[in-house]
Amino acid sequence: MNWKVFSVDTKFSCDTFAVLMNTYLQGFSKRALDIVLSLILLPVAVILILLGVVMVRFTSRGSVFFTQERVGLNGKLFQIYKIRTLHTGDNGDLAGMKKGDPAILPVGRWLRRWRIDELPQLINILLGDMSWVGPRPERPHLVAKYSELDATYASRHQALPGITGWAQVHFPDATPDENLIKLPFDLEYIGRANLGLDIRILWKTILAIG
Repeated sequence: MNWKVFSVDTKFSCDTFAVLMNTYLQGFSKRALDIVLSLILLPVAVILILLGVVMVRFTSRGSVFFTQERVGLNGKLFQIYKIRTLHTGDNGDLAGMKKGDPAILPVGRWLRRWRIDELPQLINILLGDMSWVGPRPERPHLVAKYSELDATYASRHQALPGITGWAQVHFPDATPDENLIKLPFDLEYIGRANLGLDIRILWKTILAIG
C-alpha cells in the first residue's frame, strides 16, 4: 500500500497537522471506479430519479429536490443533492431520521427504503465532490460539534465523502447523534481503503438494500 504525508489546514480540521495518508483515497483507481460505475448506472438512475420526481410532485407541494451544504474533502463545503423525502419546510437531516418519523413523506419512506433519494448524488460524484464509498458528509454545525468532542473527527475529511461507507454497512440506521459511534469505522476505512474494500462495501450495501 502506498502512503504519503498529508497536510491539512481548513475551517473544519484540527490545527495544521500531518498524517500518513492512504494515497488510494485520492488516486486514479478510486476515481476511475467512481466514474465508470456512475456512467454504467446513469441510464437506470435517470429513470429512477424521474420516477421519484413524479411521486414527490404528485403527493407533496414544493421542490422535488433537496440541497444542503455539507463538509467534504479537506473541509471544503459543497452542496449535496437528493430527492426531497420530507414535508416542505422541514430541513432536518434526512439520513438521521428514523423510519416512522412523521416528517417523512409517505412516498419518501419508499424512496429511502430503496435509496432512490440518494441517486442525484451521482452529480456530486461526477463533479468530484463525493465518491461512491467514503464517510458520509455532515452539515457544518455537526462537524464543528463533533470536532469539539473528539479531535480525531476532522480526520474523516481526508477522504471524499461517500454515498455509502464502512460505517454505514455496520450502522445502517444510525442517527447524527450516534456519529461518534461510527467514527472508528470511518477512520478504519481511511487507513485500510483499497479497491477491493470499496467493492466489498458496495456489495454489502446492495445486499442491505435488497
